[in-house]
Amino acid sequence: MAEEIEIDTDDLERRMKGALGSLGSELASLRTGRASASMLEPVMVDAYGQKTPINQVGTVNVPEPRMVTVNVWDKSLVGKVEKAIRESGLGINPQLNGTIIMLPIPELNEERRRDLSKVASQYAENARVAIRNVRRDGMDQIKKAKSDGMSEDDQKFWETEVQNLTDEYIASVDDALEKKQAEIMQV
Repeated sequence: MAEEIEIDTDDLERRMKGALGSLGSELASLRTGRASASMLEPVMVDAYGQKTPINQVGTVNVPEPRMVTVNVWDKSLVGKVEKAIRESGLGINPQLNGTIIMLPIPELNEERRRDLSKVASQYAENARVAIRNVRRDGMDQIKKAKSDGMSEDDQKFWETEVQNLTDEYIASVDDALEKKQAEIMQV
């Protein structure tokens, strides 16, 4: 009898989890009309001669639902942080108050909400494609194992396992997208 050949589903699951995690951080950066500290994560400040994430030059807080504040630690960087926020494309107009930069979050209009919803859909589709690529790699491993002597029953078992894993992660992507779109469209 031939030895049992196993497929590394843990590696496939880890890679699918990575795609889902990436989607989560992309969705968190979308502005929904509510204040969130994560919306400033992509903003880089030209500090000390290099690009630095905003959370490494000051404290980002959300004191109320429609306001984000950045308490800049080094007084000499306040202007640079303000400039980085203005040029970030977030559509937020910073207001200075000493070393604290206040960012009032304006209401989103209907057209902007639809645009953000489309962007969220694109992020989700990218995650689905990444998950399907991992599935294809798993199926390729199974085909290789079949040519190395895996039985047909084992091949069917592993194909089912990989497909179930894929379906589970695609459903998670769809669920995350649905929640984000509901959050975006909420007035």
